[in-house]
Amino acid sequence: MEKPMLIQGKSFADDRGSLFFNNDFDASQIKRIYFIENRDTRFIRGWTGHQREQRWFSAAQGSFTINLIKIDNWEKPSENLQVLKFELNSENLDILHVPSGYASAIQSHHENSRLLVMADYALGEITDDYRFPINYFENLK
Repeated sequence: MEKPMLIQGKSFADDRGSLFFNNDFDASQIKRIYFIENRDTRFIRGWTGHQREQRWFSAAQGSFTINLIKIDNWEKPSENLQVLKFELNSENLDILHVPSGYASAIQSHHENSRLLVMADYALGEITDDYRFPINYFENLK
């Protein structure tokens, strides 16, 4: 079973300015990209999961908490799943890889935060969007 992984970015600065890069990220599987901007910092976007599709997240502006859970049964998931928590911020080019089989809940920490999302399927290529109410997994460990 593949697990979510943070691919750490790096930066370089000199008298010309700064360069942010992530040479360890392989973008060859990416077919689609888009941005998420939550309406405010109290709002949590989730739970949205994908049985087959992979996602990659990177904070383009501001910072985010990304909560992930491995879904055990897509028709009726257990309400007591373990949460994995990741923090992303735009001060570096870290990229969070979320393999297939996970659901996410995303919260921004600053107004106007912007999250880059990359996916390995084109829009409409497959039907693989599962949504659960934000309070469905209230007993997260």
